[in-house]
Amino acid sequence: MGLLPTYASIGIAAPLLLLLMRLLQGAAIGGEVPGAWVFVAEHVPRKRVGLACGTLTAGLTVGILLGSLVATIINTTLSAQSIADGGWRVPFLLGGIFGLIAMYLRRWLQETPVFVEMQARKALAEELPLKTVVKQYKKEVVVSMLLTWLLSAGVVVVILMTPTYLQKQFGIAPALTLQANSIATIMLIFGCLAAGLAADRFGASKTFIVGSLLLAGCSWLFYQTVAQHAEMLFACYALVGFSVGVVGAVPFVMVRAFPPAVRFSGISFSYNLSYAIFGGLTPIFVTLMMKLTPLAPAYYVLALSALGLALGIYLHRDLDGDRLATRADSLADL
Repeated sequence: MGLLPTYASIGIAAPLLLLLMRLLQGAAIGGEVPGAWVFVAEHVPRKRVGLACGTLTAGLTVGILLGSLVATIINTTLSAQSIADGGWRVPFLLGGIFGLIAMYLRRWLQETPVFVEMQARKALAEELPLKTVVKQYKKEVVVSMLLTWLLSAGVVVVILMTPTYLQKQFGIAPALTLQANSIATIMLIFGCLAAGLAADRFGASKTFIVGSLLLAGCSWLFYQTVAQHAEMLFACYALVGFSVGVVGAVPFVMVRAFPPAVRFSGISFSYNLSYAIFGGLTPIFVTLMMKLTPLAPAYYVLALSALGLALGIYLHRDLDGDRLATRADSLADL
């Protein structure tokens, strides 16, 4: 994308090609993330699934952090005209380099012990895995989709949309908002790790109940405070960034919701369908809400917190009762 011809060279085809490549990039990520969760979960002991998935989610957040840091550097070192003239290409070029490195490293990855044992026992799905998921695991799909809504919308609103929101709504300088965003993203990394550890130690239910209440309180404090006290931007943004880390426990539930034979298909279907709906519509919905109230992001995150709380209560009855877990009858005792 960083090497695309300019509008002056090929006209309207330039932005259309950029859009197409961004769509392909999103589709690729949609396939990689669920597979990565399954991969790490099936390589670790049962008691470390939360930490493994939380660590991976934190790793994904590092990618967001790198993007935020690059954007901060570009905005502080280049003028608006320089960015429009070609500075915008730098993040894409760096991303391409990292992508090539990742492809090279994948050569040494091996199948998970669970999958290898299933192959040996010929215990793989007898029919199309997605068909099995839709027919037999409707409840698990719904729970996974709602969890993905919490994950995608939380990150989209708090981490991706908020810098622009702060610039337009309160006139805070772009460089300052991006610096604060970088701090919030760093705290999100620690939040994901904490949520993964908590899921292993206390279970998914308690993690989501406490984490969602924390998210509600911190997000409301942030969006209310920054309007009156801009000097509190960094501290409050750091708190809300950490609280969004409750999403680090999302894959802990999802990998335990489906049996090994259809685990990847179940998670991938739920994750991508939900992300396409809620991740795509969230920016539009929040933007429309802002015409009614400047605190639209705060209200939306409060609604997400209520969703997380409801899921936590539900999981106490369902997952902690081992009904979802027993359906995921893993050969590796996952």
